[in-house]
Amino acid sequence: MFKNFTFQYLRWRRPTGPLQALPDGIERFFVDTPGGKLEVLYAHPPPPSATHGSNADGSASPSPLFFVHGGMGGAFVWIEYLQFFAARGIPCYAVSMRGHGGSYYPSYLRMVYATTKRMLADDVLAGLRWVQEREGGREVVLAGHSSGGGLAQLILSEKEARVKGLVLVAAAPGNGSDRAYQSWMKLDPWFLLRMILHLGHPNSPLSHPALTKRAFFSDQQSDTYVEAFQARSSPYESFIWALGMTWRFVNQQNVISRIASRAKGQSILVLNGELDKIMTLPIMEDLASMYRTGYSSMVRQGRFQGEDAEVVPMQGEGNRDNAGHGVRFAVVPGAGHHLQNDVTWKVGAQKLLAFYEQL
Repeated sequence: MFKNFTFQYLRWRRPTGPLQALPDGIERFFVDTPGGKLEVLYAHPPPPSATHGSNADGSASPSPLFFVHGGMGGAFVWIEYLQFFAARGIPCYAVSMRGHGGSYYPSYLRMVYATTKRMLADDVLAGLRWVQEREGGREVVLAGHSSGGGLAQLILSEKEARVKGLVLVAAAPGNGSDRAYQSWMKLDPWFLLRMILHLGHPNSPLSHPALTKRAFFSDQQSDTYVEAFQARSSPYESFIWALGMTWRFVNQQNVISRIASRAKGQSILVLNGELDKIMTLPIMEDLASMYRTGYSSMVRQGRFQGEDAEVVPMQGEGNRDNAGHGVRFAVVPGAGHHLQNDVTWKVGAQKLLAFYEQL
């Protein structure tokens, strides 16, 4: 038990040394911002499109997917998904916000105590706008994981971007993450004591691979994978980011209004792991319900002519998926919070692909 109180995996300084190598087919770009350079990973479909915006035969090119990581993560958490979707002809991008992945790193004190969700949302926006410009102005399908999913909702709620579709992957609920934080503390009975012994380091809850596995993955994920994941995680994280999402921080109708595909089918996908111990299934079901209520209200108000169909079950592995009122809810069997990195990640990728194809 006491091995989980170690300081071994805690870091207090910016990372040094070369960036980690990328798999074949994935490129690394950097986007200039006032604070520094942000990493964007790109997976190109084979063969590359002859032109941006259309294929050689004149048909429209697939809409790009743009992925946003959550706390302690980076663009690297999307590598499996980048490869999966690029292999199916879809251009894919993933951004690393400041203090994550291959992006620039503020100092420990600046990152932990002075980096707000607004600042990180600006990083996401910088990456998103760079991608849209590179893709000839086409709208992206925006996918955000955990706290990054919270930022995706915030950006749309503030009407700072317009997207084709929205994917919330085990995302921080726009109506507040207080229940998720309570779930984490119940999962880890030594949470507060460990934080004190670790001098308040923000990565204390993930300060050992055993803790990271318990919080983020299923028991079936290998220790070797979790250790490699831990080595690539951010050395320290923003407290202010997480605290800024404790209570409601979005207007769901504003979010829906910024999604181009809202008038047909489902424009929002809520995707969650069956075994997620942080963003539990009831929390994610409530998130889907929040957007369904907003969607139905907007249709009744005549804000747009949408297909306000009742919620019905959908076929899908695990038999827990459903769709209605503009929102699709899908569960990945056997997956924890990092469902895009767990052993059943392909199931989630297939469900995201099905959503993407109906936009």
